[in-house]
Amino acid sequence: MYTTPFLDIPALDGVSGRVRLPGSKSISNRVLLMAALCSGKTVLHNLLHSDDTHVMLQALDQLGCALHVAGETTTVNGLNSDATGPRIELFLGNAGTAMRPLTAALALRGGEYTLSGTARMHQRPIGDLVDALNALGCRIDYLGQTGFPPLRIRSPNLDFRRPIRVRGDVSSQFLTALLIALPTAAGASRRDIEIEVVGELISKPYVKMTLDLLARFGVDVRRDAWKRFVIPGGSRYQSPGDFQVEPDASSASYLIAAAALSRPTGHDDGLTIEGIGTNSIQGDIRFAEAAERMGARIQSATDGLHVARSRWPLKAIDLDCNAIPDAAMTLAMMALYADGPSTLRNVASWRVKETDRLAAMATELRKLGAAVEEGADRLTITPPATPEHWRAATWRTYDDHRMAMCGALAAFNPAQLPIRIDDPACVGKTFPDYFETLFQVARPATSVPVICIDGPSASGKGTLASGLARALGYHYLDSGALYRLLGLAARRHGLAPPFQDAAALGALAKTLPVRFHEGRVWLGAEDVTHAIRSEQAGRDASLVSAVPEVRTALLHFQREAARLPGLVADGRDMGTVVFPRAPLKVFLSADVAERAKRRAAQLRARGVDTKIDSLYADLVERDARDRARTAAPLKPAEDALPLDNSHLSIEQSVAEVLSWWQKKQPFRGA
Repeated sequence: MYTTPFLDIPALDGVSGRVRLPGSKSISNRVLLMAALCSGKTVLHNLLHSDDTHVMLQALDQLGCALHVAGETTTVNGLNSDATGPRIELFLGNAGTAMRPLTAALALRGGEYTLSGTARMHQRPIGDLVDALNALGCRIDYLGQTGFPPLRIRSPNLDFRRPIRVRGDVSSQFLTALLIALPTAAGASRRDIEIEVVGELISKPYVKMTLDLLARFGVDVRRDAWKRFVIPGGSRYQSPGDFQVEPDASSASYLIAAAALSRPTGHDDGLTIEGIGTNSIQGDIRFAEAAERMGARIQSATDGLHVARSRWPLKAIDLDCNAIPDAAMTLAMMALYADGPSTLRNVASWRVKETDRLAAMATELRKLGAAVEEGADRLTITPPATPEHWRAATWRTYDDHRMAMCGALAAFNPAQLPIRIDDPACVGKTFPDYFETLFQVARPATSVPVICIDGPSASGKGTLASGLARALGYHYLDSGALYRLLGLAARRHGLAPPFQDAAALGALAKTLPVRFHEGRVWLGAEDVTHAIRSEQAGRDASLVSAVPEVRTALLHFQREAARLPGLVADGRDMGTVVFPRAPLKVFLSADVAERAKRRAAQLRARGVDTKIDSLYADLVERDARDRARTAAPLKPAEDALPLDNSHLSIEQSVAEVLSWWQKKQPFRGA
């Protein structure tokens, strides 16, 4: 997951290949609570690992539920639903799928609980659910503003003689919370419990999903249209034993849209989304129907979807989106690429989500060049008239995961402009690896941005480059490690300094079994991270890098390292030979005495005894050799910016180069 303050996504041309998405958030948190309310053991497979499910898992652990997580398998040993709980304080973040059902489940249970969350959670309404629960004898008090968390819950005095009335026109989660919580009370009271919905029930597919899941756990709720629900007396949760969580249909909407926006290439067109198909119990699978209306070509099966573009520009739509409120945000992004204005109706529930999504979407879409009309429960989007009307913008996310995931779709714009996503880490709420998943299947429309850091040995290139890569969320190429690896491999193949056999070195370089993974460097099956950092390895690298056949062999490998969303590469010829068109090139230098002092400190930290005088002499000799070699001699690129860091800290050097990079960016609006 990207944890950088922002993430710059270059213009994208399309997506292709295969992806498998994480488990559904809505299913995950529902079945976690249902499994906890069972008396036996339930094994959940493909449970979503995200902020929201972490909140639920943590809450269940505090409540005494025995949990065991091993890879993609989560084992839940159910609570004793009749037991009286102690005083417990639960912090539920901004997870509505945890706050609403836990409020209902705990309000029917003995004990005292305090439920709180983030500042935004304390702005999300819960009064209709609390009113319904208090009316049947629960004791829930507001600890802040009336109608909103935080809440204090105390032992109830329940009376089920009258139907429980709950509003359905604000959030379907209120009804879902009651449906999940009440079977325990129906089992204890041995009498039917009736729920009446007041007003029009929104997001019916989410309620249907809840009913389907309840049936899987042994509770068959009777329904009269969408107005009356009856939990039979004597109902008890029964573990299904093993339960497979479907991939998230809401998350699938972003990949479906990306495939619909993809420019055909004539081969391997389209994207296959594994594990989710037409038999999904999630309401947001109906997003596929809307996407087809706009111009996606979708071939569906029971275990996957294959999506490609069939029409361009997309067709504008006017659609009631009440059934797919979360996925409807993706339609708003697709509307940017339509042949006229599109209107999304009946989405008032957007206003009480993680942020006011109606206002947020209107604001951010306008930044891109769209004309937007925002109504009380609708949004009308008129796309930019021509590619010239598109604008590169900073897309604010408002700490809302769906805003962040939607924003990435602006990268498919016909003007081939990049998009900056503010606070990309907020996708951790439901899809922590969203951007990584997108980049794995996406192809860039323009060159992947590269920052080159060149300079002499021990000038701090690697430290600066790796710091920049972390700050930007970019990949990092340590080209020096390649030459160090080749020098090590050459010695092991019987090639000794001064490495005169150019043909043998070139052949070895072409088949070098190198792998970089999580900060470690592998030569075949051997971790050589420390071995290539010796002084001998450094001298060998300088020698083999002067061989033209070696540089030619490694050139392709280095250029292939330029992957989405971007690359920071350090070396001695990154800006002159490997990436001559890089938008930012830096030539880093430092006084030789300072470089010798730094190298000595590094070696002593590794327990290597050394003398600064010998290091100084070695650096002077290496600089002269690198400048004099015929193959890519050490020199600044003509358009490189010089940076002498003799008296700069690492943080100061990184900040300086970041400021240069920011000045080159086209983004407007904060």
